[in-house]
Amino acid sequence: MFLKHLSLTNFKNYSEANLDFCPRINCFVGDNGVGKTNILDAIHYLSLTKSYFTSIDSANIRHGSDYFIVKGLFERAGGDSEIYCGFQKERRKTFKINGKDYERLADHIGKLPAVMVSPADSVIITGGSEERRRFMNNVISQFDREYLENVMDYNKALKARNRMLKDSGGSSGFDSDLMEIWENRMGDLAERIFKMRDGFTDELIPLFRSYYSMISGNREIVDLTYLSQLRETGFLQLIKNNYRKDRILQYTSAGVHRDDLLLGMGGYLVRDLGSQGQQKSYLVALKLAKYDYIASRGGEKPVLLLDDIFDKFDENRVEQIIALVSNHRFGQIFVSDTHTKRMQRILSRLPIESRLFIINDGIEEIIEPHKNMN
Repeated sequence: MFLKHLSLTNFKNYSEANLDFCPRINCFVGDNGVGKTNILDAIHYLSLTKSYFTSIDSANIRHGSDYFIVKGLFERAGGDSEIYCGFQKERRKTFKINGKDYERLADHIGKLPAVMVSPADSVIITGGSEERRRFMNNVISQFDREYLENVMDYNKALKARNRMLKDSGGSSGFDSDLMEIWENRMGDLAERIFKMRDGFTDELIPLFRSYYSMISGNREIVDLTYLSQLRETGFLQLIKNNYRKDRILQYTSAGVHRDDLLLGMGGYLVRDLGSQGQQKSYLVALKLAKYDYIASRGGEKPVLLLDDIFDKFDENRVEQIIALVSNHRFGQIFVSDTHTKRMQRILSRLPIESRLFIINDGIEEIIEPHKNMN
């Protein structure tokens, strides 16, 4: 699978843009703020129906306009797929494949997988547990539709239980039979979610360690640990144990919505011990492990999006990473950088097809693709 053509209309800083890509490495170079990352985010939209950076679709409309359109033509084993994403203010987002509307956006997830590596990923390390749950959900849902449905249904049931707890105001004034129905529903879903997350982390850990070793040169020992209250106690017992507490707090204090990943380095949390460079290496290794995991499950090699890859890395480290992802295990790759000559120098050493785009104030100057097959 690869993206052949991308068309943007009123998307972020682009009034109109049309780009043709090669199947392997495509690089965007230009000063900060000219729109390199916006192109990567448009590709993310086509793969996962949303921006990587914001949940507010209207924030991606070009200033002065009231809509945006992102279109992409993907070459796949079963034939080309044309993907359309359109959003207009005060209207529902429209998402189509080959001219046919999706009834639900969730039905598109997993068809065209993508993995983004961005400076914004630092929130996975520095942010709260919800960021690491979001990471797990994003990976598993790209190949397991049932898991995505389970998480969505669990969150609906959780919201309903929390509403009942809040409306009761700490009194006994609610329907206990209805509460039990929601709790039983949550219990069934929670056990499934826990099982999938537990299996996912078990398989991700060796992939992650291997990539970190390659990137860092075996400098540190790293680890991942999946934390869940369901590891020791079944969900319904957990709810029972925390019932009085929940009545006082007026929300559900225990469950898979409290799961976390401990990101370890040398026996400590990487958040506490790791330098900025070590944390960046940790995140890149985590995302490349995510790539391998999705590719092994879904049948399609995800599109790999490397945004501002030089952030906190020197040229030698970046060249090592790009050489690593340019092997046969990876498919189409998109890279953004601020230095044309630096990227040309790296690309010239790779024995694969590449294409370089210079971005200046929204205008794309294409340097012809080349192949180095020696």
